[in-house]
Amino acid sequence: MSTYVVRFMKDVLGQYGRHIEVCQGTLEIDACDEDEARERAKAKFCQDQALHHWSLHADRIQVRPADFPSQGVIGRAP
Repeated sequence: MSTYVVRFMKDVLGQYGRHIEVCQGTLEIDACDEDEARERAKAKFCQDQALHHWSLHADRIQVRPADFPSQGVIGRAP
């Protein structure tokens, strides 16, 4: 199982009328693949935010593998 970082993003009208991208929430999810991570994150986001559907607070979802360095690499000279 891998760890994924799932971000719920929304486009809003910012200062001076410019469109900006705002992160509505970030979750770390353990899953077999990105699709499973996305579905688990949707359920958790809805539960945490007391929503019936994630799209009430976000326009899209970004799923990326978590980049956690191996402990063996930290502090070692090449």
